[in-house]
Amino acid sequence: MSTLTAGEFVEHTTRAAVEEKAKLKKHFGRFDMFFFLICTLVGLDTLGAVSSDGAQAFTWLAVLGVAFFVPYALLTAELGSAFHEEGGVYVWTKLAFGRFAAAINSVLYWLSNPIWLGGTLTITAVTTFGAFFTPLGNWKYVFSLVFIWFAVWAAIMSFGVGKWIPTIGAWGRMLLLGFFTFSVVLYGIKHGVHGVGGSGFKPTYAIFIAATPVLFFNYVGFELPNSAGDEMKDPQRDVPFTVIRSALGTFLLYGAPILSILLVLPAAQISSLGGFIDAMKTVFTVYGGHVTTASDGTVTANLTGAGHVLGDIAALGFIWALASSGTTWIMGADRSQAVASFDGGGPRVLGYFSRRWGTPIAVNLLSGVFSTLVMVLAYTLSSGNSAKYFTVVLSLAISTTTISYLLVFPTLIRLRYTHPHVPRPYRVPGGTAGAWIVSILTTAWAALATVALLYPGFGTSHPDASLPSGFAGERANFELSQFIPLGILIALGLLFYNLGTPTRREVVDVPLVEAAAA
Repeated sequence: MSTLTAGEFVEHTTRAAVEEKAKLKKHFGRFDMFFFLICTLVGLDTLGAVSSDGAQAFTWLAVLGVAFFVPYALLTAELGSAFHEEGGVYVWTKLAFGRFAAAINSVLYWLSNPIWLGGTLTITAVTTFGAFFTPLGNWKYVFSLVFIWFAVWAAIMSFGVGKWIPTIGAWGRMLLLGFFTFSVVLYGIKHGVHGVGGSGFKPTYAIFIAATPVLFFNYVGFELPNSAGDEMKDPQRDVPFTVIRSALGTFLLYGAPILSILLVLPAAQISSLGGFIDAMKTVFTVYGGHVTTASDGTVTANLTGAGHVLGDIAALGFIWALASSGTTWIMGADRSQAVASFDGGGPRVLGYFSRRWGTPIAVNLLSGVFSTLVMVLAYTLSSGNSAKYFTVVLSLAISTTTISYLLVFPTLIRLRYTHPHVPRPYRVPGGTAGAWIVSILTTAWAALATVALLYPGFGTSHPDASLPSGFAGERANFELSQFIPLGILIALGLLFYNLGTPTRREVVDVPLVEAAAA
């Protein structure tokens, strides 16, 4: 990890870091990074959760797109092109606030992904399979294990091979969302749509505070390719190029399907878990099948013929998109934690990269074990209530993520002052004032998302009315489901830091000849 000072082109690092970095290979080009980011940013598991907030969700999607997503992209473009060592956010946080803070933060950033993989991604995949093919019953455990360990296996593969999982996943989600949106147009022409009045888009505070955490979660991930910084071919050029271009693609890929769900399904029927799944089944009836509308306005879709075939293909594409999302985040977050470990921020055993594959196998396997544990515990503790299970793990995955960004976003302005001599191929527009504005905006959104998630209904007149599905009248139970795991994860971070003490003691100085020549 670079701790350069002006005029001193020397990297103060650990002996373990020198050993492990020697195993890394340059596999990551501009093409790979772009599709890696699309796969990272466009997560399909939360489309229903966003749409369940009604037409306002689209309004707030646009607001956060301007007030958070754009500043976040600018921030990452500067940090990722200037501080492009392996480890990404761990490196930025360490240089800005020290190894201790970075080590604790790294554990939250890393473990939010096994929680997400074993939680919301897995249950959404199981639910999709059941909706389009056959309910799995107790076979859901087998399906879930295959789903989780496929992602782990892909992360273990050499990056030159494993990078094709997110690339194919990016193309898959673009085709799926494009075909879904096209089908909505056909459905509207044939059957009409439920539609949302102009007043439905009018923003209110209650929906704003409910939607912000999920929208924030949808929009993060720009920094993930930098976890493989030393495996990039030309990060100084490629990071700004891919970040800025993927931002526009991401907003379009989110906005169109969310609006489509709102047009197709009655508002009362859109659920966090099944919203997108139900919408797919409904619109694909234009190719074969029919829709039955109950007296309460609920619609039930039955697919036949070509509709059934296309629905099954779309369902498999959706499951693949979910798996590729989990794979991509595991690839990046695991590398970040491995770098923290060989830098002395965690146990040395987690900081080994395979000489053959160039991947951190120990961390990959531990992520798989943790995801499996989350899956089994959630199924058991929720007593088969999939909606409640989905809510708990989604909330926990988002809260660990938002908390970690509370340290990541301020690094931009901090490093402007502590490392002004580091070349910055791209700078946030507006000079120092622009950097302050971007840092404050992104950090404020992370703080708001954290508070709104840990205390649903924050600032509303009746906060308990905003409790997630399955927790009506159970404020204490919901809070315990979030704060106890968070406490455990922070304690684990402290333990990891203590176990990294022997590694931290073996310090070496590496002359950076290329930097000195420049």
